[in-house]
Formats: sequence, structure tokens, C-alpha cells
Amino acid sequence: MFRGVYTALVTPFTAEGKTDFHTLEKLIERQLSCGVGGLVLLGTTAEAAAMDETEKDELLRAAVKQIGKRAKIIIGAGTNCTRTTLQSIRAVLPYHPDAVLLVTPYYNKPNPSGLIEHYRQAAQCGAPIVLYHIPGRTGLKLSAQTLEKLLQAVPQIRAVKESDYDMAHVTDTAVRHSKQINYLCGNDDLFPQYLSVNASGIISAAANVLAPAFVQIYRAWLGGETEKAFDVFSHIYPLVKALYLETNPTCVKYALSRLGFGEETVRLPLGPIDPINRQKIDEALKQTDPSWLI
Repeated sequence: MFRGVYTALVTPFTAEGKTDFHTLEKLIERQLSCGVGGLVLLGTTAEAAAMDETEKDELLRAAVKQIGKRAKIIIGAGTNCTRTTLQSIRAVLPYHPDAVLLVTPYYNKPNPSGLIEHYRQAAQCGAPIVLYHIPGRTGLKLSAQTLEKLLQAVPQIRAVKESDYDMAHVTDTAVRHSKQINYLCGNDDLFPQYLSVNASGIISAAANVLAPAFVQIYRAWLGGETEKAFDVFSHIYPLVKALYLETNPTCVKYALSRLGFGEETVRLPLGPIDPINRQKIDEALKQTDPSWLI
């Protein structure tokens, strides 16, 4: 159901901090022309936590209309409160997403029984679910056993965006579940490793900048050209690393601004990146084949 490259789309802001719909339209069109399989709206990369409900609705109205049926749409709706998560899901249902992206509740660190009930209630809203596992941000690490219980209890979970850097855990989970659900890489810098354990694709923040490269990597791997896939990856790797020198999406937005896609504006509590990191990103952009950039 969820295969290929899914770009976790940024929300462009003007220098004054308003949603930049002109740049949004331009960015979406370029992403689609690169052949991505889908777009993730209102995720972490979109700074959804810093947007009010009116802004979210306006963005979804514009983006969903433009995308149409040309790519799949996943909408971020997870919070660390079950009640507000249900409200968020219901708010996006009129846009008929292919799935909602629900992060494991952060800070609360729910126990297995609470976590299962959280997702069970979310599933009753009617949308397919992509479970987002990112222990580095949430403080909650799912064991393969807990995930197995979740998948048994909540069959509406159709995919997992896995952003754990523990490759032993990733391998364990993939071996158990990658034939049952779509297993999506959530770590741009580990894309080949995830493909090697049967990942069906990637949800990528770096693809805002590097969509052509990520699509080429995926297609080459799918076609059995693993050496070619890794060659492309090795060439873009310095820029991928540079895009995470500071908290996402600060560096991604700076790189996009250098490529002519709006301002680098982020919202507090995020701020501008360090001048030294700007120089490092500029250098990485110069060293990257332009055909791999949007």
C-alpha cells in the first residue's frame, strides 16, 4: 500500500511568518515531477506543532486540491493525548487521506496496554494508520513484542515509519513484520540499510531537497541494481548529513531557500541555524550533482 519515496513536506513560511502558499505550490509541483510516491503533510518536518488549527486547515485545503490523485497523501495527526489525537484525525478526515501518521505518544511514555488502547481508539475514526516510531524524540521505544501485540489488536495499522537508530532492533522488527505491513525507513542516512531488511520505502525530510536522488536510489534498488543505488547514496550522503546539523527542518529550509524555494523561516521554538552550519550546507550543495536536487 505504501511503497516508494514519501516526502515529509516542509511548510514554507514568509519572512513575516505566514504560510507561503506560492512556494508551497511550487514545491509540491516539483516533488510530484520527481516521481515521489506520496507526500506527508503536517508532520514534524512541517512544524505542525507550531501551527494553529486554521492554518492547518488552509494548508490541507490548498495542498490536497493540488496533489489530487497524482500521489498518495499521509497527514500527521498524532499527539501525546488520545483525546486530541482523535480530534485531529476527525479534523483531517474530510480530506480523505490515504493514511494518518500517528506518532507514539511522547513524554507520557505509555505502557503497552495504554498504547494499544490509544491506537485502537484512533483506528475507530476510520482512517488507515501509519505508526510513527521515533524513540529519539518521544522517549518511548517499542519492543518487537509490543509492536506485534499492537498489530494484532489494531489491524488498521498498515505501515510503520521506523526512525530508530538501533539496527539490531530494526532488523528484529523487520524480520517479524515487514511481510505483514509496509515498513518505511524514517532515517534518511540509513536508507540502504533499511532497504536491505525489506523496507518498502522511505518517509524523508531530506527528500524536500533531494527527491530525485531518493527516487533514483529506490528505483535502482527495486530493479536489482543495488550497487548503483548505493553509489547514488554515497554521493549525496554528505548533504544528507548536513541537512541534520541542527534540528529538522531548520537546515532543510535553509537549503531550500538556497535552491529558490522560499525563505528559510522557521517558527519558534526553532530558530535560525548557526552561520558555520550555513557554510557547511552551502559547500555540500555545491558538491552535489544538480540532477539529484529538486
